[in-house]
Amino acid sequence: MSAAEGNRYYGTGRRKTSVAKVWLKPGGTGVIEVNGREMKEVFPRLAHQNVILSPLAAVNMTSSVDVKAVTTGGGDSGRADSIRLGIARALVALDESLRATLSRQSLLTRDPRMKERKKYGQKRARKRFQYSKR
Repeated sequence: MSAAEGNRYYGTGRRKTSVAKVWLKPGGTGVIEVNGREMKEVFPRLAHQNVILSPLAAVNMTSSVDVKAVTTGGGDSGRADSIRLGIARALVALDESLRATLSRQSLLTRDPRMKERKKYGQKRARKRFQYSKR
């Protein structure tokens, strides 16, 4: 799940169909890199940026750690949420005493909601074909 390797701390985050691998480097300047690019390039919406920064803001470490994340699958919201969970898990790997603060704000809880599968005899997961009496 999360482990330390040298001077970097790792956390995996998942949401819907997206997966994020996150590495934290303490003693940094607050740089957040997603898929080799700056966070603001990948996530131009302020709401997604705030989601990603929320675990760092909860423990007042926004400018003291560097974050490197690699995400695959899903859309922007799923990717942002998966990075958030990865950062939170990496922070716990960095310092176990942060677990209480992060879990109080539900930042360590994985959102289990997934897309419901399509059923046979139906158009989609819940939509039926139009019924014709005659």
